[in-house]
Amino acid sequence: MLLEANNISVYYGTVKAIEDVSFHVNQREIVVMIGPNGAGKSTALKAVFGLVDIDTGDVFFNGESIKGLRPDEHVQKGISLIPEGRRLFPSMTVLENLETGAIFRRGNDIKSDIEGILELFPGLKNQKKNKVGVLSTGEQQMVAIGRALIQRPKLLLADEPSLGLSPSYVDKVFDALIEINKSGIGILLVEQNARMALEISHRGYVFKTGNILMEDSSKNLLESEVVKKAFLGG
Repeated sequence: MLLEANNISVYYGTVKAIEDVSFHVNQREIVVMIGPNGAGKSTALKAVFGLVDIDTGDVFFNGESIKGLRPDEHVQKGISLIPEGRRLFPSMTVLENLETGAIFRRGNDIKSDIEGILELFPGLKNQKKNKVGVLSTGEQQMVAIGRALIQRPKLLLADEPSLGLSPSYVDKVFDALIEINKSGIGILLVEQNARMALEISHRGYVFKTGNILMEDSSKNLLESEVVKKAFLGG
């Protein structure tokens, strides 16, 4: 087991965001969290990465508790985040944004890793010296994924990576997640595009008002009448 969250609860003041929620990600697995807006999916992801405080419960990564660690400490442990909204530096170039992801790296192989990212996203090759602010939202999302990858994570957290993208870039992002997973990186994915997320993942959790309503293989969730009615338009 790569990641294990046990009975975690997060409150914003007195307001429950998630309560007594448990989930896990196995080695080399893509796990998706789906559910309506405000159900607690992104809060669960942020709790794993240390962006919000966990009130009760614990989170383990490779068998070690990571509760209370700062985001930079999570990165050094082997967890990277693709944040919702990308959070890039628009006045910096593509290369400079990628290099910011390597702030904790040591050695001379950063350049080769950047070349690998540009192979994964060939559309960025001719734009690597352009400022990120002039790129399309789809191209910016590729940079955000690349910045997370250059940290050489064992686990990649992806928060709404297809949000606001054109259909062609949605396909490219999901294809990239498949390739990233094939390289051995586990992925925990929060995604509104439930059908596509379930189609590329191994297992899924369905959130509802701060709790987990269902957990099953992605294949079974795709065939579930509850999921079809609520999220798949069927």
